[in-house]
Amino acid sequence: MAGLSTLILLLCAAKDVMPSSSHWKPTWPSYRVPVILPQSTLNLDKPQFDAEARLEVVSPCGPACHKSSPLPTYEEVKNYLSYETLYANGSLTETEVGIYILSNSGDGSQGKSRTKRQIYGYDSRFSIFGKDFLLNYPFSTSVKLSTGCTGTLVAEKHVLTAAHCIHDGKSYVKGAQKLRVGFLKPKLKDGSKGANITSSAMPEKMKFQWIRVKRTHVPKGWIKGNANDIGMDYDYALLELKKPHKRKFMKIGVSPPARHLPGGRIHFSGYDNDRPGNLVYRFCDVKDETYDLLYQQCDAQPGASGSGVYVRMWKRQNHKWERKIIGIFSGHQWVDMNGTPQDFNVAVRITPLKYAQICYWIKGNYLDCREG
Repeated sequence: MAGLSTLILLLCAAKDVMPSSSHWKPTWPSYRVPVILPQSTLNLDKPQFDAEARLEVVSPCGPACHKSSPLPTYEEVKNYLSYETLYANGSLTETEVGIYILSNSGDGSQGKSRTKRQIYGYDSRFSIFGKDFLLNYPFSTSVKLSTGCTGTLVAEKHVLTAAHCIHDGKSYVKGAQKLRVGFLKPKLKDGSKGANITSSAMPEKMKFQWIRVKRTHVPKGWIKGNANDIGMDYDYALLELKKPHKRKFMKIGVSPPARHLPGGRIHFSGYDNDRPGNLVYRFCDVKDETYDLLYQQCDAQPGASGSGVYVRMWKRQNHKWERKIIGIFSGHQWVDMNGTPQDFNVAVRITPLKYAQICYWIKGNYLDCREG
């Protein structure tokens, strides 16, 4: 069992080098990321795929509830970060992990159930039309899952999304075995043969081109937990496609503290189910945060779950502005705060530990995952 000091390092393994207040550019901090490596893999029985797909997660455990939760032990953290891998042929494995901190030289209130409401006052969402926007970065990184959720391209063959889009915490959802990812592309008119058809004043019609998923990783923190407690902290999953998507993707990054975000604001795009066929973009201020979650009031509807939450900041090492995914939009919460009902939309933060895990899933080499 690791000591308390080691556990604190695991949870906060970050070397925050934010610029001084006199620096005008919001700058990506540098983090020293832990190492997460597979220790053993066990074959499991094939799942039944009998759960109903839920496009959102509703939880009454708000910021105060999460902040008052006891600090997990080292063994609990290892258990939460262990994961199941679902393959396209229906086979399933469970992988136990080890967590390591390298030395400096290794830099490389329960709420009552209420009517669902995720629009706050004036609806500030923007539907994105036209291939000049939809097929260009960053909107082109948003994809649709065949289970109804949204995902974000984070590598040549990988999509980041919410775990609840694949697994309800107890069982894999219907359609998870034959999971597909949809990419928007123009619907060409008869006889156009790819000709430029943007001259029309009407928005250009789009369609989805689908790619099958080869395998899916889901952390045990979601499978063993539930949305009212620790589970929502681990509501993320990574999909590996059967072939490269050939589009520009957005890198993942460790989530900085909310006070260091440009304007304290986040952005994400998703396929909200009240605007079928539309990609919907929004941005809003972060209202509160815990170590694992961001609380905000971005207008959203079911279907946007799994969207990558991103910000654009200055990358000092590369001398350029760069967008990174710092979280995954999860769901909705009604919270009784000091007797006053308040609701939030919630995003799961990419912490140093989660960055190490997701990066290893993508790259398969911890040496490429040392800086978030």
